[in-house]
Amino acid sequence: MRCLCFLLLLASPVRAQTRAVKPLRFDATAIPATRDSFLFFVDRTQRGYAVWQYEVRKADKGEQVVYTQFSELQPLEQEEQRVVIDRATGRPVSFFYHLEMFSPASDTILVEVDVTLKQGVVDGRRSASLKAGGNQTVPVHRELPEDAVFGSYELLAAAVTNANPGETLAVPAYRETHDSLVTLTMTAGQPTSVRVPAGRFDVLPLSSGDFRVYVTRVAPRRVVKGETSDGRFTFELARSGPAIPSTP
Repeated sequence: MRCLCFLLLLASPVRAQTRAVKPLRFDATAIPATRDSFLFFVDRTQRGYAVWQYEVRKADKGEQVVYTQFSELQPLEQEEQRVVIDRATGRPVSFFYHLEMFSPASDTILVEVDVTLKQGVVDGRRSASLKAGGNQTVPVHRELPEDAVFGSYELLAAAVTNANPGETLAVPAYRETHDSLVTLTMTAGQPTSVRVPAGRFDVLPLSSGDFRVYVTRVAPRRVVKGETSDGRFTFELARSGPAIPSTP
């Protein structure tokens, strides 16, 4: 089992579409400044947690949304992530990812991705440390379509899409951990309500590949629940609070 971000990146769909879809867009101005705590469940047993934080910061030109995430899936993995987004345009700015694995079955004990998007080109590195010793580092340099987003938007920005009930939407997406360009597709279900440790919420289900998230559609817009299609892995909102300023 992977931690949440890595699980989603592996499961993201790369399927040809058989019907017309409309462009998938993300409204970063609707992302609230908040700190959300989640619980992980595997086969209905609590196995870990995640903390997501969104900050709004001044930049050289306008404002940025800074998303940070820390999660732990017991007893095997810890994950950290930091994504910077231009608040006005929703365009990605940078991505950092750090995953530590403690499984005896894995030869890899650490994975890092550190990339920046400038003038339509992603530059940076992907690296891994091996249990047997040694490091592997691969440079990253890839041109992206003008409307491409990062694959991590599938989770961190799911609550601020332009999806309406019953619609299927798609956008080019750069899959950060694989250094590849895919099509990120989301299908909206019908409005419903869910109960999680933080309370009861009216939500819109959004399915992408083998994963589904439940998002609120009124302010403050946020993800309150996610689950794999087989129901074995879920995460649920436990509490929300004000963002804590982090180091730039």
